Amino acid sequence: MLKITDQYFWNFVLLAFLGFLLIMATIILETETRIALSELQLVDFALITLASWRLMRFFVSDGTTKFIREQFYDLKKTARTLTLEKPVSGPRRTILDIMLSPWSFSLGVTALVTFLYLLTAYAVFPVMLLALSGVVSFLELIVERVSHRSSEG
Repeated sequence: MLKITDQYFWNFVLLAFLGFLLIMATIILETETRIALSELQLVDFALITLASWRLMRFFVSDGTTKFIREQFYDLKKTARTLTLEKPVSGPRRTILDIMLSPWSFSLGVTALVTFLYLLTAYAVFPVMLLALSGVVSFLELIVERVSHRSSEG
């Protein structure tokens, strides 16, 4: 049985808005790009990929940006404490669902990073910084995994 909720409406509205932004970004890049999409090299794709991955991880699961995610929760008062709960429906629920999903959030982050990288040379340094930070965090994950395995066996 198909369950219809008002949350579908908000999901559709946000999806339509993001589609509109993608269309506008495409129109802007058609005339204002600093580097054509066809001229991108493998290193450009690697930079965009790593920068997008790091930025996505920063917003989805990093403690530093937890205060941003918490703005979309409802504050519920219990007997002794205050707790944060996901809204039942509405635009805040949709935004929170996106922000808590690496798969969903990475689409928007990658679109933004790619847009800025293609649009202006000013984005090259932040993208490179994020990409190198992604490599460093990936290496740290590998080192933690290896040290965890060596301490077990």
